[in-house]
Amino acid sequence: MQRIDIDSPDVFIDEAEVCYYQGSAFTGEVVEYQRGSLVNLITYEEGVENGPLREWYTDGTLRSECVMRDGYAVGESRRWHPNGRLASRILMSENGLQQITRFEWDEDGNLTKEWHAEGT
Repeated sequence: MQRIDIDSPDVFIDEAEVCYYQGSAFTGEVVEYQRGSLVNLITYEEGVENGPLREWYTDGTLRSECVMRDGYAVGESRRWHPNGRLASRILMSENGLQQITRFEWDEDGNLTKEWHAEGT
């Protein structure tokens, strides 16, 4: 799978968030670095976010991860606090248009929010 850097002059993301590389809709992984550390990895298919999406803090700690389908997060999405503790877990519908459940925790691991869609 081809991997390109978001900061390349050959990369363009339009207002609809479609990713182009050298003038064509891109299929592959787009990465972003800050101060030499990988902080973003987004998978694209035909220019649209489709596949794994991961973010890291600059120290290498995982910040978030989800799976994208046609530009929407689907299934389970998770975010972590800088200390590595889970910050949130969200379950989205298979089309990415509806939240099913949402849990949030503080930096000490205490549950601060729990939400379930009606009927779940």
